[in-house]
Amino acid sequence: METISIIGIGKLGLCFALNLERVDYRVIGVDVNADYVQQINNKSLHSYEPLVNEYLQQAQNLQATTNLTQAIDEATSLIFILVATPTNAEGGYDHYQLDRVIQQIIALGKSPTLRHLVVGCTTMPGYCDVLAAKIAPYNYTLSYNPEFIAQGTIIKNQQYPDQVLIGEANNQAGKAIAAAYKRLCKNEPTYCHMSRLSAEICKLATNCFLTTKISFANAIGDLATKVGAEPDKILAAVGSDRRIGGAYLKYGFGFGGPCFPRDNRALGKFAQLQNYELLISNATDIVNKRHLNFQVQQYLTKYNAADVIVFEGVSYKKGAILIEESQQLALAVALAKAGRKVLVKDQQAVITQVQDLYGSLMKYEITDV
Repeated sequence: METISIIGIGKLGLCFALNLERVDYRVIGVDVNADYVQQINNKSLHSYEPLVNEYLQQAQNLQATTNLTQAIDEATSLIFILVATPTNAEGGYDHYQLDRVIQQIIALGKSPTLRHLVVGCTTMPGYCDVLAAKIAPYNYTLSYNPEFIAQGTIIKNQQYPDQVLIGEANNQAGKAIAAAYKRLCKNEPTYCHMSRLSAEICKLATNCFLTTKISFANAIGDLATKVGAEPDKILAAVGSDRRIGGAYLKYGFGFGGPCFPRDNRALGKFAQLQNYELLISNATDIVNKRHLNFQVQQYLTKYNAADVIVFEGVSYKKGAILIEESQQLALAVALAKAGRKVLVKDQQAVITQVQDLYGSLMKYEITDV
């Protein structure tokens, strides 16, 4: 049985590990949190991500460890790195955790056999080339393979991707990565092989296009609403054009969450560093903020001080528990601060986060979903 190692088994990494384990890979997952590792190994971990609990209980060939050396030594050839790369103060990505992993691998010395490192966390374009040069003398290649997933559907997104993006170090590495996905995927995605730099730009550009589409839809919807037209019918008609398509072309809340806003801004930041002004990135972000302001005014006009404004969920998207840059939550908070009565209905994990931030500013009701 072939062994694949995954360094970083948080929300994304654990889902990837479980999916690989189910297609007959032996998977070694590395994490720095000993308690978390123990919960995975004794199968006591509880996750809000769909299918994780079920898959973990069924897993027979997944081992979690805090020992990086074990993961490196036992991996047949592929070692995925899925650590966090949070946004930094400049609008790019903080590569500290990724840097630390690479330094720890270098400290282990030269590998006796050629191994392929695969970075799956989002990086600033050009960064993987820097890492590849550092690690090459130690008999490792380094490729870039980000995933396009959303909280609440991670496992299914991994099983049914539209594309598998492979910024390959060389043809051999690219084939090895593609082979793993051909076993994992339940559909037939498009395999996009390109350079590391091209793949890093492609990852950001894909999400930038989606955020642009959402902002466009909301801007047209705002305009239609302002003049008394029908936003939903207009956007449905626009989306029926095959050149455009209806996905992400709905009138509603603005985009938020841990990926879309930061990828859009990071692409703009990268362009700025290259002395190129990517106007669409900045415009998309501005439109998203203006749409929130438009919605605040709409609600203030529609509801008076005696009305209770009910929000059925304030996570950044339905089915998720994350509230990072949630436009629904931002709207609810703005209305409450303006003196309106706001009731938030959501699951316990979400309510707890909101209460920690805003206390009694709003009323809360715990729901099952």
